[in-house]
Amino acid sequence: MAISFSCFGTTRQEEPVTQFRLEGEQGAFAEILDYGCVVRTLWVPDRQGRLVDVVLGYDTVAEYEDNDGYLGAFVGRHANRIEKGKFCLNGTEYALAVNNGPNHLHGGLRGFNQYVFSSKVEGDRLILTRTSPHGEEGYPGTLIVTVTYSFVKNALMMTYDAVCDGDTVINLTNHSYFNLNGGGSIGEHLLQIYSDTFTENDADCLPTGKILRVDDTPFDFRSAKPIGRDISAEDINLKNGSGYDHNFILGGTGLRTCALLQSLESGICMEVLTTQPGIQCYSANFLTTRKGKRGAEYHPRDAICLETQHWPNATSHPNFPSVVLSVGEAYHQETVYRFTVNNKQKGKK
Repeated sequence: MAISFSCFGTTRQEEPVTQFRLEGEQGAFAEILDYGCVVRTLWVPDRQGRLVDVVLGYDTVAEYEDNDGYLGAFVGRHANRIEKGKFCLNGTEYALAVNNGPNHLHGGLRGFNQYVFSSKVEGDRLILTRTSPHGEEGYPGTLIVTVTYSFVKNALMMTYDAVCDGDTVINLTNHSYFNLNGGGSIGEHLLQIYSDTFTENDADCLPTGKILRVDDTPFDFRSAKPIGRDISAEDINLKNGSGYDHNFILGGTGLRTCALLQSLESGICMEVLTTQPGIQCYSANFLTTRKGKRGAEYHPRDAICLETQHWPNATSHPNFPSVVLSVGEAYHQETVYRFTVNNKQKGKK
């Protein structure tokens, strides 16, 4: 695997932004920005050997600065939602920005997705690093976070590492929007999630603390099914998310397969592996119509996010896996998006 780089532009603060190209196999490649550690493009071969860009993104730095949605971005210090933007740690209550209805989302008003990271290349690895100072967005402790990307055998591997000089909370993920056809609705994409349970959401997509079985619900993806099959079913959890925007609970430990996304149209398959205890399935319900890369136009439900992470709102629910990172501890998580091809064509047996 080879890594090259080029200038992608500058931020409004006149910081240069670099784009790194990570070469895979069969001509496949990923383009990563040091701005927000964004996965800007991800080109993989389809059934015919043609390259398809399977992630949504933009052509300019300004679009990443101006638009919501976190397209392709690395999010933190705490991905997903924290109830009312408050949490208690070691007897002290911390107040964060409330930027998603009544709750805190994806690190606050200026999360990790809006910073330029320091970068270096070591062999086949792109290493992006940033120091988040104590008090940034209300979080305690000075946190040093490192994101490492590699693209080997058409598998995009992401590793997250962090240490802090004081106790803090942390939940890191990547927010790529996947469409294995390169565009259009993802309603006919087949999705399989290896999970028996998910966390119940309230009307603001915030986990209530209750764990629900997927049996006999639209959330049963234990066998592959089209994403659009049950997305409009009469179900209060679907209504609360305007579709899928839910944390699925993953069993086991270590790096293991948690989901499989497939397109019968292109033949592209994406296996998701992770060390994390949960995966947020988000069907881009709130993705407003906007201009994307190369003149494309994006619409709601034109992609699916499969965000491996800790369970949302764990700071309010002691029964959830802890998101506390204590001083002296090392945070480490891995996620892999592995691409293969299914030669079975749509409509054929």
